[in-house]
Amino acid sequence: MSNELMDALDLLEKEKNISKDSLFDAIENSLITACKNNFGKADNIRVEVDRNNCDFKCYADKEVVETADDVMDPQIEISLDDAKKISKKAKVGDIVAVSLNSKEFGRIATQNAKNVILQKIREEERGAIYNEYFEKEHDIVTGVVQRFIGKNISINLGRADAILNENEQVKGEVYRPTQRLRVYVLEVKNGSKGPRILVSRTHPDLVKRLFEQEVAEIQDGTVEIKSIAREAGSRTKIAVYSTNPNVDAVGACVGVNGARVNLIVDELGGEKIDVINWDENPGNLIQNALSPAKIVAVFADPDEKSAKVVVPDYQLSLAIGKEGQNARLAARLTGYKIDIKSETQAKDAPGFRMEDYLDDEDYDEYEEGEYEEGEYEETENTEE
Repeated sequence: MSNELMDALDLLEKEKNISKDSLFDAIENSLITACKNNFGKADNIRVEVDRNNCDFKCYADKEVVETADDVMDPQIEISLDDAKKISKKAKVGDIVAVSLNSKEFGRIATQNAKNVILQKIREEERGAIYNEYFEKEHDIVTGVVQRFIGKNISINLGRADAILNENEQVKGEVYRPTQRLRVYVLEVKNGSKGPRILVSRTHPDLVKRLFEQEVAEIQDGTVEIKSIAREAGSRTKIAVYSTNPNVDAVGACVGVNGARVNLIVDELGGEKIDVINWDENPGNLIQNALSPAKIVAVFADPDEKSAKVVVPDYQLSLAIGKEGQNARLAARLTGYKIDIKSETQAKDAPGFRMEDYLDDEDYDEYEEGEYEEGEYEETENTEE
């Protein structure tokens, strides 16, 4: 029986990730409960479990009194004559450990002991699952679409189920039962019925974590993701920076023939991704962020966190993007409020002076009609 119990504990530890020590504690507590139900409610009962072979013994610690007539409460007291049968050295006032026969446990006491052990196992299993997924909070995991709960979706993550709420689902994505899906873990809460896990397909950090998994240069710290802006299901802009001048940050993220970025695009159901170079100069960063549009000039005010941008007339719609998306994502990416004007609009604006936007050399070239817009990094996934 002891070997069977040890095998069962080993199996629970392996499959449920429950420590054997906590299981032994549960067994000890259950035996104490059974003893109290069978032999009395006194607090003098204790249990010793050998954690090497699962043997156990139950004791009641009783105080030795002079005679049987002096025993006022047999649950906590024992006569000297009876005590000497246990220990010949016993004397009045000593505490003697009286062995209790666990075979005398009644059916109810045994059932209660079983319930205590099962309850402890459930608690420990819930705790182990919570700890496992709490470590994955703000990371991505792979799950399987299980069932629809109203407009929400239950995602099976292996040892636990997660909820993909309606507002965390990408509009236009179709989710099917048994479909494998990578999701971003928003939050893990410890509830009475187990961990409650909330996941997302719309969070910008989903894209960030996908890049971290696919791009070795990000994993080793050579390339850093500085900022990200996303409109889930449509377009993402991500700004990257290389700590090594010999490594092209954008090229590393895009990969050969777009191999790396295309894997992420496929995972996101065709969502377009613009990868741009990060620049400490806000003017240069804004120029990069508005890619693929060509920029004539930028005036950025770091104090006001605002910028005025001038683009060629034929580039205005491209700079703004469909329904303002390109400009909106650029503003989120850079943290600047961006006001975009065409050259014609800018010249007609009160107080506009091109020399405020360009340095002296570029302004002279502009006046002479020789100024050329800078070449900025673009990815394969740019707006047509």
